[in-house]
Amino acid sequence: MKLVVQQFLTLDGVSQGPGSPDEDTSDGFTAGGWFVPHLDEEFERLATRWLGEADAFLFGRRTYQNFARDWPKMTDHPGASILNGLPKYVASRTLTEAEWNPTTILSGDVPAQVAEVKRQPGRELQIHGSARLAQSLLAAGLVDTFRLAIAPVVVGQGRRLFPAGGAPAGLRPVSHETTPGGLTVHVFESSGRPEYGTYGADA
Repeated sequence: MKLVVQQFLTLDGVSQGPGSPDEDTSDGFTAGGWFVPHLDEEFERLATRWLGEADAFLFGRRTYQNFARDWPKMTDHPGASILNGLPKYVASRTLTEAEWNPTTILSGDVPAQVAEVKRQPGRELQIHGSARLAQSLLAAGLVDTFRLAIAPVVVGQGRRLFPAGGAPAGLRPVSHETTPGGLTVHVFESSGRPEYGTYGADA
């Protein structure tokens, strides 16, 4: 399977708390809910199409617990049967059981276990949210694709998907589009280590 990271971001790269003010207030974050004003039917159709490409899902503990609380109740959503029915993996050092079936808990050497999951037949192993997990798997060279939905807002605080000191990565643009609500959606494929050059040396 191909490992695909799907993230909602602000223009300043923040991925924390897109859905509501109380979704993730860790480290004193007070700007949650910044993604919601820009949702529209076009993006909903796009996100549902992405779900249709999945054969399994991978989460960090916090995102998993939020999804496990909400998605079993959202039976009228077009993506609910996909999220509720497909295999799920959660990376956690603290969870000992997971009730949102079918779920497998990954602990210990998570990158090695994710690499093993990727070797299974299938299309996409999707990460939704779970920025810290995505960062660790990017550093391990396991991420194949990024789907980034960028909201036209700067929040000035919060946890970033690509933090200072994070793993360098080369990315190749695949597609981009803009929704009526102002979201810019970019798809990138991993291309290994980034290349560096010199600009304006003869200027």
